[in-house]
Amino acid sequence: MASLTQKLTSFARSPQGKKMIDQARRYASRPENRAKLKQLGSKFTSRGGRS
Repeated sequence: MASLTQKLTSFARSPQGKKMIDQARRYASRPENRAKLKQLGSKFTSRGGRS
């Protein structure tokens, strides 16, 4: 049975995976979306938030 990382690697190398990666890069390159991603990341990495 293939491990999760092997499955992800093979998907990322497939045409569909390459298309999704390119789409994610374009989305992340926009300043307004970058701010949203930064805010979301800080929500998950902040400590002392909800109990």
